[in-house]
Amino acid sequence: MSSSASLSPAHTTLSLFGVKPGHWRWGLAQMATSQSALRKVKGLNFFKLLGSGQGRGFSLKPNWYRYGLMATWDSPAAAQDFLEDHPLLQEYREHTFEQYHLGLQPLQAHGLWSGTNPFTKETYPSPDNAPIAVLTRASIRLTKAMDFWKHVPQASASLDDAQGLLASIGLGEAPLIRQATFSLWQNEADMKAYAYRTASHRDVITRTRTQGWYSEELFARFTPISSQGTWNGIDPLVGLL
Repeated sequence: MSSSASLSPAHTTLSLFGVKPGHWRWGLAQMATSQSALRKVKGLNFFKLLGSGQGRGFSLKPNWYRYGLMATWDSPAAAQDFLEDHPLLQEYREHTFEQYHLGLQPLQAHGLWSGTNPFTKETYPSPDNAPIAVLTRASIRLTKAMDFWKHVPQASASLDDAQGLLASIGLGEAPLIRQATFSLWQNEADMKAYAYRTASHRDVITRTRTQGWYSEELFARFTPISSQGTWNGIDPLVGLL
Protein backbone atom coordinates (compact mmCIF):
# COMPACT_ATOMS: atom_id res chain seq x y z
CA MET A 1 0.00 0.00 0.00
CA SER A 2 1.36 3.40 -0.82
CA SER A 3 0.38 7.00 -1.33
CA SER A 4 2.21 9.93 -2.81
CA ALA A 5 4.36 11.82 -0.32
CA SER A 6 3.13 15.18 0.92
CA LEU A 7 5.30 18.25 1.26
CA SER A 8 5.65 17.67 5.01
CA PRO A 9 7.85 14.77 6.09
CA ALA A 10 5.96 11.56 6.79
CA HIS A 11 6.39 10.06 10.23
CA THR A 12 8.44 6.94 9.55
CA THR A 13 9.22 3.81 11.51
CA LEU A 14 11.64 0.95 11.03
CA SER A 15 10.97 -2.19 13.04
CA LEU A 16 13.48 -5.04 13.23
CA PHE A 17 12.45 -8.47 14.46
CA GLY A 18 14.78 -11.16 15.75
CA VAL A 19 13.05 -14.49 15.13
CA LYS A 20 13.35 -17.22 17.76
CA PRO A 21 15.51 -20.26 16.95
CA GLY A 22 13.46 -22.82 15.09
CA HIS A 23 10.84 -20.28 13.96
CA TRP A 24 12.53 -19.30 10.70
CA ARG A 25 9.77 -20.79 8.54
CA TRP A 26 7.25 -18.56 10.32
CA GLY A 27 9.50 -15.55 9.75
CA LEU A 28 9.90 -16.24 6.06
CA ALA A 29 6.16 -16.79 5.63
CA GLN A 30 5.41 -13.33 7.07
CA MET A 31 6.92 -11.71 3.99
CA ALA A 32 3.73 -12.82 2.23
CA THR A 33 1.11 -13.47 4.90
CA SER A 34 1.45 -10.16 6.78
CA GLN A 35 0.70 -8.10 3.68
CA SER A 36 -3.08 -8.39 3.92
CA ALA A 37 -3.25 -7.36 7.59
CA LEU A 38 -0.94 -4.41 7.04
CA ARG A 39 -3.04 -3.03 4.17
CA LYS A 40 -5.92 -2.63 6.65
CA VAL A 41 -4.00 -0.81 9.40
CA LYS A 42 -5.48 2.60 10.19
CA GLY A 43 -3.10 5.48 9.54
CA LEU A 44 -0.54 3.38 7.66
CA ASN A 45 0.31 5.05 4.35
CA PHE A 46 3.25 3.05 2.99
CA PHE A 47 5.01 -0.13 4.08
CA LYS A 48 7.65 -2.59 2.99
CA LEU A 49 8.27 -5.98 4.57
CA LEU A 50 11.98 -6.75 4.39
CA GLY A 51 14.24 -9.72 4.77
CA SER A 52 17.85 -9.27 5.81
CA GLY A 53 21.34 -10.39 4.88
CA GLN A 54 24.30 -11.41 6.93
CA GLY A 55 26.72 -8.61 7.70
CA ARG A 56 26.30 -4.85 7.86
CA GLY A 57 25.28 -4.03 4.29
CA PHE A 58 24.31 -5.59 0.95
CA SER A 59 24.81 -9.36 1.17
CA LEU A 60 24.21 -12.44 -0.94
CA LYS A 61 23.80 -14.53 2.22
CA PRO A 62 20.31 -14.31 3.77
CA ASN A 63 19.70 -14.11 7.50
CA TRP A 64 16.62 -16.25 8.13
CA TYR A 65 16.25 -14.91 11.68
CA ARG A 66 16.07 -11.14 11.13
CA TYR A 67 13.24 -9.29 9.38
CA GLY A 68 12.18 -5.68 9.04
CA LEU A 69 9.16 -3.49 8.46
CA MET A 70 9.57 0.05 7.16
CA ALA A 71 6.47 2.24 7.19
CA THR A 72 5.13 5.77 7.01
CA TRP A 73 2.18 6.97 9.05
CA ASP A 74 -0.41 9.70 9.39
CA SER A 75 1.01 10.50 12.83
CA PRO A 76 3.31 9.16 15.57
CA ALA A 77 0.17 8.18 17.50
CA ALA A 78 -1.01 5.93 14.65
CA ALA A 79 2.36 4.20 14.63
CA GLN A 80 2.38 3.73 18.39
CA ASP A 81 -1.15 2.33 18.40
CA PHE A 82 -0.06 -0.28 15.87
CA LEU A 83 3.12 -1.22 17.72
CA GLU A 84 1.40 -1.52 21.08
CA ASP A 85 -1.99 -3.01 20.30
CA HIS A 86 -2.32 -4.52 16.83
CA PRO A 87 -2.93 -8.31 16.74
CA LEU A 88 -0.23 -8.72 14.10
CA LEU A 89 2.40 -7.36 16.49
CA GLN A 90 1.06 -9.62 19.23
CA GLU A 91 1.71 -12.58 16.92
CA TYR A 92 5.20 -11.29 16.15
CA ARG A 93 5.97 -11.14 19.88
CA GLU A 94 5.19 -14.83 20.20
CA HIS A 95 7.75 -15.75 17.53
CA THR A 96 10.55 -13.26 18.21
CA PHE A 97 13.17 -12.99 20.94
CA GLU A 98 13.69 -9.25 20.40
CA GLN A 99 12.17 -6.30 18.58
CA TYR A 100 13.55 -2.85 17.85
CA HIS A 101 11.29 0.02 16.82
CA LEU A 102 12.73 3.29 15.54
CA GLY A 103 10.78 6.50 15.07
CA LEU A 104 12.28 8.57 12.26
CA GLN A 105 11.84 12.12 10.98
CA PRO A 106 12.77 12.33 7.26
CA LEU A 107 15.34 14.99 6.38
CA GLN A 108 15.56 14.34 2.66
CA ALA A 109 14.75 11.63 0.14
CA HIS A 110 15.82 11.42 -3.48
CA GLY A 111 14.49 8.84 -5.91
CA LEU A 112 11.61 6.38 -5.84
CA TRP A 113 10.54 3.21 -4.06
CA SER A 114 7.93 1.23 -6.03
CA GLY A 115 7.24 4.37 -8.03
CA THR A 116 6.79 6.78 -5.13
CA ASN A 117 8.80 8.86 -2.69
CA PRO A 118 7.11 7.93 0.60
CA PHE A 119 9.19 10.08 2.96
CA THR A 120 9.55 13.75 1.95
CA LYS A 121 9.99 15.97 -1.09
CA GLU A 122 11.67 18.70 0.93
CA THR A 123 15.19 18.97 2.38
CA TYR A 124 15.62 19.73 6.07
CA PRO A 125 18.88 20.39 7.94
CA SER A 126 20.24 17.72 10.23
CA PRO A 127 20.22 18.77 13.91
CA ASP A 128 23.68 19.62 15.22
CA ASN A 129 25.60 16.81 16.95
CA ALA A 130 22.62 14.46 16.69
CA PRO A 131 22.38 10.88 15.44
CA ILE A 132 21.45 10.40 11.79
CA ALA A 133 20.01 7.43 9.92
CA VAL A 134 20.56 6.60 6.26
CA LEU A 135 18.57 4.36 3.93
CA THR A 136 19.93 3.35 0.52
CA ARG A 137 17.76 1.03 -1.55
CA ALA A 138 17.73 -0.05 -5.17
CA SER A 139 16.17 -2.35 -7.72
CA ILE A 140 19.11 -3.93 -9.53
CA ARG A 141 18.79 -4.61 -13.25
CA LEU A 142 19.01 -8.34 -13.93
CA THR A 143 21.55 -7.68 -16.67
CA LYS A 144 23.73 -5.77 -14.17
CA ALA A 145 23.37 -8.05 -11.14
CA MET A 146 26.63 -9.93 -11.67
CA ASP A 147 28.65 -6.71 -11.94
CA PHE A 148 26.85 -5.21 -8.93
CA TRP A 149 27.60 -8.18 -6.68
CA LYS A 150 31.20 -8.25 -7.87
CA HIS A 151 31.90 -4.76 -6.49
CA VAL A 152 29.43 -3.90 -3.73
CA PRO A 153 30.50 -6.38 -1.01
CA GLN A 154 33.81 -4.49 -0.66
CA ALA A 155 31.96 -1.32 0.27
CA SER A 156 29.70 -3.21 2.68
CA ALA A 157 32.73 -4.75 4.38
CA SER A 158 34.26 -1.28 4.87
CA LEU A 159 31.38 -0.45 7.23
CA ASP A 160 33.04 -2.67 9.83
CA ASP A 161 35.72 -0.03 10.43
CA ALA A 162 33.64 3.10 9.87
CA GLN A 163 34.09 5.71 12.59
CA GLY A 164 30.84 6.79 14.23
CA LEU A 165 28.77 3.88 12.90
CA LEU A 166 26.30 2.80 15.60
CA ALA A 167 24.58 -0.03 13.72
CA SER A 168 23.73 -1.11 10.19
CA ILE A 169 21.87 -3.87 8.40
CA GLY A 170 21.33 -5.09 4.86
CA LEU A 171 17.64 -5.39 4.05
CA GLY A 172 15.76 -6.47 0.95
CA GLU A 173 12.38 -7.15 -0.60
CA ALA A 174 13.72 -9.84 -2.93
CA PRO A 175 17.00 -11.76 -3.06
CA LEU A 176 19.70 -10.47 -5.42
CA ILE A 177 17.72 -7.70 -7.12
CA ARG A 178 15.87 -5.51 -4.57
CA GLN A 179 18.28 -4.51 -1.86
CA ALA A 180 18.69 -1.84 0.82
CA THR A 181 21.10 -0.81 3.54
CA PHE A 182 19.98 1.01 6.70
CA SER A 183 22.59 2.55 8.99
CA LEU A 184 22.68 4.60 12.18
CA TRP A 185 25.49 7.10 12.76
CA GLN A 186 26.62 9.12 15.74
CA ASN A 187 26.42 12.32 13.71
CA GLU A 188 26.28 13.68 10.18
CA ALA A 189 30.02 14.39 10.02
CA ASP A 190 30.94 10.74 10.62
CA MET A 191 28.39 9.59 8.06
CA LYS A 192 29.72 11.97 5.40
CA ALA A 193 33.32 11.05 6.16
CA TYR A 194 32.53 7.42 5.38
CA ALA A 195 30.40 8.21 2.32
CA TYR A 196 32.86 10.55 0.62
CA ARG A 197 36.29 9.47 1.86
CA THR A 198 36.11 5.67 1.83
CA ALA A 199 37.63 4.52 -1.46
CA SER A 200 35.47 1.41 -1.89
CA HIS A 201 32.29 3.39 -1.24
CA ARG A 202 33.30 6.14 -3.66
CA ASP A 203 34.02 3.49 -6.28
CA VAL A 204 30.53 2.02 -5.89
CA ILE A 205 28.94 5.47 -6.25
CA THR A 206 30.88 6.08 -9.46
CA ARG A 207 30.03 2.67 -10.92
CA THR A 208 26.37 3.13 -10.03
CA ARG A 209 26.26 6.20 -12.27
CA THR A 210 28.48 5.04 -15.11
CA GLN A 211 27.24 1.46 -15.44
CA GLY A 212 23.52 1.93 -14.79
CA TRP A 213 23.14 -0.80 -12.21
CA TYR A 214 19.68 0.25 -11.01
CA SER A 215 16.24 0.47 -12.62
CA GLU A 216 15.03 2.36 -9.52
CA GLU A 217 16.79 3.75 -6.47
CA LEU A 218 16.15 5.86 -3.39
CA PHE A 219 18.46 7.55 -0.92
CA ALA A 220 17.03 8.99 2.29
CA ARG A 221 18.30 10.52 5.54
CA PHE A 222 16.42 10.71 8.82
CA THR A 223 16.71 12.06 12.32
CA PRO A 224 15.97 9.31 14.85
CA ILE A 225 13.39 10.64 17.31
CA SER A 226 12.56 7.56 19.38
CA SER A 227 13.70 3.99 19.98
CA GLN A 228 12.16 1.00 21.74
CA GLY A 229 13.58 -2.45 22.40
CA THR A 230 16.88 -3.97 21.33
CA TRP A 231 18.84 -4.69 18.15
CA ASN A 232 21.35 -7.49 18.61
CA GLY A 233 20.83 -7.23 22.34
CA ILE A 234 21.30 -3.46 22.75
CA ASP A 235 19.70 -0.15 21.88
CA PRO A 236 22.40 1.54 19.75
CA LEU A 237 20.80 4.93 20.44
CA VAL A 238 20.73 4.67 24.21
CA GLY A 239 21.81 7.98 25.76
CA LEU A 240 21.72 9.77 22.38
CA LEU A 241 18.05 10.73 22.10
